[in-house]
Amino acid sequence: MTATRVDADVIRRLPKAVLHDHLDGGLRPATVVELADAVGHTLPTTDPGGLADWYYEAANSGDLVRYIATFEHTLAVMQNREGLLRTAEEYVLDLAADGVVYGEVRYAPELMLNGGLTLAEVVETVQEGLASGMAKAAAAGTPVRVGTLLCGMRMFDRVREAADLAVAFRDAGVVGFDIAGAEDGFPPADHLAAFEHLRRENVPFTIHAGEAHGLPSIHQALQVCGAQRIGHGVRITDDIPDLAVGKLGRLAGWVRDRRIALEMCPTSNLQTGAATSIAEHPITALKDLGFRVTLNTDNRLVSGTTMTREMSLMVEQAGWTMEDLRTVTVNALKSAFLPFDERNALIRDVVLPGYEASV
Repeated sequence: MTATRVDADVIRRLPKAVLHDHLDGGLRPATVVELADAVGHTLPTTDPGGLADWYYEAANSGDLVRYIATFEHTLAVMQNREGLLRTAEEYVLDLAADGVVYGEVRYAPELMLNGGLTLAEVVETVQEGLASGMAKAAAAGTPVRVGTLLCGMRMFDRVREAADLAVAFRDAGVVGFDIAGAEDGFPPADHLAAFEHLRRENVPFTIHAGEAHGLPSIHQALQVCGAQRIGHGVRITDDIPDLAVGKLGRLAGWVRDRRIALEMCPTSNLQTGAATSIAEHPITALKDLGFRVTLNTDNRLVSGTTMTREMSLMVEQAGWTMEDLRTVTVNALKSAFLPFDERNALIRDVVLPGYEASV
């Protein structure tokens, strides 16, 4: 495959994989409006286009805490069976329309209990909606496989309950675990008991780290808690004093040498202040240094993005080629929380042929 630039139409057709995407951050604006009306929740505006603009503007604050606060309105419409079924099904259909062939969706069940559902009922309902979406996508000729990551909120006290749910539903579509929420001041080691439980039960997990806090967060996530992937991880560059030279510190060397995937989200990182521009986002330098970087959306509504848009931005502003896009897609599938043979099949039978056909 030659290292040629890629136009937008080609990018839309490419097979894609996304590992870091939040269910409650990716609703359709029109769905939020309709569901909010049904439950009596007041929105900043009831115009779908205006709501999408409000989300994007509110998220561009450069502050992770304010970015997270925008989820108030999506979560408000995800508290009952109807809201969870619809948003989960549409989530899958939107991935399929974007050319995604494998996705991992994450959410925190504890944030969806205000309508009277139990934690288990939340997970069961979301899985039902995801299954419906996958069936409809397959029938439409755009099959996509979606695995679920259950999240515990790191600033609250129900992380172990969420871990127990991940164990209970690991044969029903849940493929892994994560902790989310405000990173600074809430170190991952606070929840060590939950991570030790997951390791004993052979359930893989990723941890949000190195976004709003630096190397100590990444070190704890990996060396104390035992994470298999890192959510964001942009601050790993603090252990690489000169990206151009590429001399790695011990932690950065560990991450690269052990092929620990970094779930990087360029647009989101700009919005939260974790990066300064697409052109200078660390993902490009880390990719060139041989790190297993992956490209992700994080929150499609809140960040006003898709995988097609993220790829297009990297091509237009960071000079990425078709080869670079293929590399991060294969990286994602290599580190997906799926059995080895299933990961290989997706790479061999879907992604590589799709890229070859686009040359």
